Amino acid sequence: MSQLEGILPLLKPAGMTSHDCVMRIRKLFKTKKVGHTGTLDPDVIGVLPICIGKATKVAQYMSDYSKTYVGEVTIGFSTTTEDRSGEIVERKEVESSWTTEEIDGVLTSFLGEIEQIPPMYSAVRVNGKRLYEYARANQEVERPMRNVIIHQLERVSALEFNESEKTCSFSFRVVCSKGTYVRTLAVDLGKTLGFPAHMSHLIRTASGPFTQDVCITLDALEAMETVEERMDVLRPLDEAIFHLPKLIVNDETEQLIKYGSVLPEEKGLDQSRFTVYNELGECLAIYQKHPTKTGLIKPEKMLWTDN
Repeated sequence: MSQLEGILPLLKPAGMTSHDCVMRIRKLFKTKKVGHTGTLDPDVIGVLPICIGKATKVAQYMSDYSKTYVGEVTIGFSTTTEDRSGEIVERKEVESSWTTEEIDGVLTSFLGEIEQIPPMYSAVRVNGKRLYEYARANQEVERPMRNVIIHQLERVSALEFNESEKTCSFSFRVVCSKGTYVRTLAVDLGKTLGFPAHMSHLIRTASGPFTQDVCITLDALEAMETVEERMDVLRPLDEAIFHLPKLIVNDETEQLIKYGSVLPEEKGLDQSRFTVYNELGECLAIYQKHPTKTGLIKPEKMLWTDN
């Protein structure tokens, strides 16, 4: 068997945690060296890149990816979990019909850096415990404010007014920084309009360079008969770190890098972190500017393999 390594762009199904997916992948690829690149709520379908083998070394750099979601907000009632799985906590009938221009104006107001308070049903830790642990015990706790960035936010459907339930729903597409709670974004959109709201549907369509159209499902993986067949769907390790600046070195420098040497900084190198490749196009390491010694660079993560 050739070396088992690469990125699996998984389309996570609803009803499974990210950890559940990792456990299934370990069995399918017959290896314990598997890790995900950031949690996705159990109810949410979507892109979940999984690192396998040596690719687990780059998982930390993938967690910083911007994420793209297509969601639906329903205005008229809020829930304990801020999505459709929770119990209703507040209702307010939607009697007026907003125009699309009014809704689009509200969406525009959320662009850029905004503050969010994480939902009680989330994995954020406060005093050593997850917020959802407090929520399940019916305990209130002060939640830390966080800053996130909304890069793009646009309405992608018409407004749908439900006369019987007295609600209004519409779909939106958002590109946001890591750590953004789209559930909370939906709630805050409602608050801006003066109504309780919740996120009634959500799918993650992209995580960094990995998009929904290149993903594979667990069912498709399980239908394959061998590990070798499953390995064919893995993406190259360095595809996960293409967003980092790239430095190509000669044979002499390559040998120094393989020993983990501290090296003189290249002229014109502005970035603090970058990948290093040899002339054959093989990714050797991730280097960074030396934190204490000006003019030098040091290895942050070694990626080369002595086959």
